[in-house]
Amino acid sequence: MGRLEGKTAIVTGSGRGIGKAIALAFAKEGAKVAVVSLTPEKIEETVGAIKSAGGEAIGVKCDIAKPDDITVAVKQTADAFGGVDILVNNASAHAANVKPLTEVTAEEVHAQMDLGPIACMRFMQAVYPHMEQKGGRVINLATMLGIMGAGLLAPFAMAKESIRTLTRVAAREWGPKGITVNAICPFAMTDGLMAMGKKFQEAGAGGGGPPMPPLGRIGSPEEDIAPLAVFLASGEAGFLTGYTYMADGGGAIDAAR
Repeated sequence: MGRLEGKTAIVTGSGRGIGKAIALAFAKEGAKVAVVSLTPEKIEETVGAIKSAGGEAIGVKCDIAKPDDITVAVKQTADAFGGVDILVNNASAHAANVKPLTEVTAEEVHAQMDLGPIACMRFMQAVYPHMEQKGGRVINLATMLGIMGAGLLAPFAMAKESIRTLTRVAAREWGPKGITVNAICPFAMTDGLMAMGKKFQEAGAGGGGPPMPPLGRIGSPEEDIAPLAVFLASGEAGFLTGYTYMADGGGAIDAAR
């Protein structure tokens, strides 16, 4: 308890799933949290859960496809809490289409890029002035599907893998400022994972997508992903930057490097 005491965190896509689990875990460790999401009802749920547990949080409605929304979200957080110490880029597009590469359109790739690495980059640019003088933590959520080159998911896999590249570039550039930038590739039970499985079935691809990992189960956002995010946001991870952490039960063994 208290590993993030005195810190302010922005967690995007924290109305549900992995983002919500991270927001709750951060608050439990003492961070003041900006719950950033597109759906007001989901924002209220997460903020309410944090406050009920004795934590401090604000809700910020934000469409990550809109640059102005991102600027406003960061400003609201800084105005409310006096700065920004931690950014978790969790929000992104789900795997919208399951189709062969020969049928993928440039528009589908652009849509995934806008809600993936471009939105991440904009958030990172917006928080940088708040971290430049004092250091900070940036955690980007990617996927093992990009590393594996998962079939039938080209736009989604391409966008998510670009997030890892963005992570490495920022880690090199921002390291001298004391800002660490790392990525997590989770494999956990979320609405997005279930929707992707359904799309594979509808496309007649059977049990496509990632196979069951060696540990024999799908991860839990609360028990398997959020604790790793807390560690990377804490002082204990101050000498780790530019890396990808595979919270996937061994699903992509040896891919972290």
